[in-house]
Amino acid sequence: MATFVVTDEFINYLGTKKIDLSADTFKWYLSNNAPTEAGSQVKADVAGITEQNGYTEWTPTVTWAETGSGTGNWRLAVGADKTWTASGGSFGPFRYAIMYDDTPAATPTDPLVGYVDYGSAITVNTGETFTLDFDSNFAAFVAS
Repeated sequence: MATFVVTDEFINYLGTKKIDLSADTFKWYLSNNAPTEAGSQVKADVAGITEQNGYTEWTPTVTWAETGSGTGNWRLAVGADKTWTASGGSFGPFRYAIMYDDTPAATPTDPLVGYVDYGSAITVNTGETFTLDFDSNFAAFVAS
């Protein structure tokens, strides 16, 4: 999997308690618009692709836990991979997979956590699949 980039404002949202890593609901969406580490703060800053033909936003199981007892290293991790299959037509193009917090009802609404850049646009044609792959080393955010 490509490298996950944490947005600058995400750290601020943690520090000001606008994001609760243990209780909030996080989602992933696909976009062909480039987010930036410093400038993209909320979902409205980076439009997603149209939900159609087998693609919808995804709500994964996310955990915030210490990587090992007494290590002092904490990880926001996604529990499983996500595979979308194009059906009845294609979806895309997209280049970015973006994670955001869907819980806050007040400002900031839908704050971004970060994103993955696949390097070039991807279109998934009917019958093809795209997998958002989280290997054992993936962590959206690690603090130590």
